[in-house]
Amino acid sequence: MRVLLVGGTGTIGQATAEALTTAGHELVCFGRRGPPGAEFRPGDVTESASVLTAGFRGQRFDAVVSCLASRTGVPRDAWAIDHGANLAVLDAAQRAGVPHFVLLSAICVQKPILAFQRAKLAFEAALTGSGMRYSIVRPTAYFKSLSGQVGRLRRGKPFLMFGDGRQTACKPISDGDLARYLVACLDDPARWDRVLPIGGPGPAITPEAMGERLFALLGMTPRFRSVPIRLLDVIVATLGIMRLREKAELARIGRYYATESMLVLDPVTAEYSAAATPETGADTLFNFYERLIDGTVTVDRREHAVF
Repeated sequence: MRVLLVGGTGTIGQATAEALTTAGHELVCFGRRGPPGAEFRPGDVTESASVLTAGFRGQRFDAVVSCLASRTGVPRDAWAIDHGANLAVLDAAQRAGVPHFVLLSAICVQKPILAFQRAKLAFEAALTGSGMRYSIVRPTAYFKSLSGQVGRLRRGKPFLMFGDGRQTACKPISDGDLARYLVACLDDPARWDRVLPIGGPGPAITPEAMGERLFALLGMTPRFRSVPIRLLDVIVATLGIMRLREKAELARIGRYYATESMLVLDPVTAEYSAAATPETGADTLFNFYERLIDGTVTVDRREHAVF
């Protein structure tokens, strides 16, 4: 198929570009920058006219894949990118007669209390109501989001966790497995016109279990430090009183990930369910930790850090 990819410069976007070409699709990347090895067309993803004229160029495309995501999650960025830029791409795709839109969203929109979650949901609603065939993929936690404490432990510091480290869990998914899942949406009718939560191979993992495995891989005696959730509440409230809105929102984002599992939320019980969270791929977080510790892989977490 002929595919236009937007948001191809992040780690998920780059993995998706590679997966698309590996699967034999003809790939065009559009935006400010493009991943290595792909045809790149520069333009502004926030402007429908730019996407239409500089991206599609009056040519036939079978699908759009969007890996667009705001870098910080604060309201201004979220509404500009998670909602606004995706809307511009959707409008251009409809004008160009593209039949299918594959969207990378996030599983945390199930319980939307943050600006970026509301922005993502607003675009999901626009996409599902557009009449275009869609596949909305909501992945769980990424490996890079959960890999920030190796340096701490090597320096002799304890593993930080909120509460007892067992109140949340996730089924982390690798960049490669997620990319292959996104690409498979193009030709799998079972993934059309559906919202698709997806995690990596189970079982679900708690922060405590992550810390225990890291210490074992490093050959060190486990040491944990519990951070009270109440401390995060105080930080959020203090920043709010000081009218530091963006910093307060970042603190709220941190609190959300510290207290909510990245699993499917059961609408009946209002509880997170590992059993109800679909799995894909073969890459595991603990195998990734092994490669990270032995230097086989490195990771630039940027805004994806929990610690």
